[in-house]
Amino acid sequence: MSKRKLTRQQRWRIEKIQAERARRAEKRDGHASAALAAGEYGPEQSGRVIAHFGRTLEVRPEASDAAVRCHQRANLDSLVTGDRVVWRAAHDAEGHVIDGVVVARGERDSVLERPDARGQLKPVAANIDQILIVFAVEPAPYANLIDRYLVAAEATGIAPVLVLNKIDLLPEDGGELRELLARYARLGYPVVTTTTARDEGLEALHAQLAGRTSVFVGQSGVGKSSLIDRLLPEEALRIGALSKESRKGTHTTTTARLYRMPGGGELIDSPGIREFGLGHLDERQVAEGFVEFHDYLGRCRFRDCRHREEPGCALLAAVERGAIHPERFASYRRIVDGLNDD
Repeated sequence: MSKRKLTRQQRWRIEKIQAERARRAEKRDGHASAALAAGEYGPEQSGRVIAHFGRTLEVRPEASDAAVRCHQRANLDSLVTGDRVVWRAAHDAEGHVIDGVVVARGERDSVLERPDARGQLKPVAANIDQILIVFAVEPAPYANLIDRYLVAAEATGIAPVLVLNKIDLLPEDGGELRELLARYARLGYPVVTTTTARDEGLEALHAQLAGRTSVFVGQSGVGKSSLIDRLLPEEALRIGALSKESRKGTHTTTTARLYRMPGGGELIDSPGIREFGLGHLDERQVAEGFVEFHDYLGRCRFRDCRHREEPGCALLAAVERGAIHPERFASYRRIVDGLNDD
C-alpha cells in the first residue's frame, strides 16, 4: 500500500511543530549549559537513571532514595533506565536540591534492546543482571513459547531465569509441566516456582532477586503485574487499585522505571520490555540461542549447513544419539521457519 501524500499545508504544519520542539530542546540545553558555565550547579556526583522522559531524566543519587529531575546534556548519547551517570545538582536558597543536569554516562555492563517500528534495535534499559521469563500453570505454557523467550534473552547476553507462577494451581504430581521444568534445569537454567496465593509463595523469587537488577518478561495473563505489586507493596499502595486485566491507572506507562525492593535488589518495570520479537535475529543467532547446540555449531560437514537434511550435520547427529532433546530441536526449526513472520 502506498503512503498517503501530504498537502503543502500539512507539511508546513508538521515542519513548524518539529521546529518548535527543537527550539524548546535547544533552549533547555542552553540554559543548562549556561548554568554549568556560571557555576550554578554543585560538584559532580554519582547516580543512576530510574526513569527517562525524552531529554528529562529522574536520577537517584548514590547516597539517597530521593529522585531528582535532571536535564541531559546535548552532547550525551541516549540514556536509558538503569544507566549509571555523573550529575550535578542545583540548590535553592535554603540548600535544597531543586533539579540537576547529567554530564556523563558510565560504562554499561549490559543493555537490553528491542527493535522499534522500523526494525532498528533501540536500547530500553541498561545494567541488568537477569531477565526473568514468567509463565504460569494457567494459561498453560508451551515449550516453543518458552524457547522463543530464551533465544531472545540469550541474544541480549543477559542471564535468563525461568519463573513458573501460580503453582497453587499445579496438580500434586506436577505432570508434564514439572517434566518440562526439569528439562530446562538440566540445561543449566535457574528455575523458580512461585505464587501470590500464599504468604510463603514468594520466598524463592525473593531469593533469586536479592542483590540483582532484574526485569520481567512474559505473555499476558501469567501474573507479572500481581507479582510486581507484591514485590513492591509501597508502590502498589501508591498507585491504588488497578484493573488486573488492563492495568489502567497512573501506573500505565511506556517508560521503564527502576525500583528498589524492600528485601534488597532492584526491579525494572515497563510494559515496553515485557515481550520480545525475534525478527531482528538470523538463523545463526537463533541456533546460538539454544545453549545445548553450542558444542556442535561449526562442526557440520558443510559450512553453510542449515541443519535440515544435509549429510554430516552435527546437530542432527546429536539429536539422533539423544544429546539434544528432539522437542527442543523441533522448537528451533519452528522458530527459524517463522523468522519472516516476526
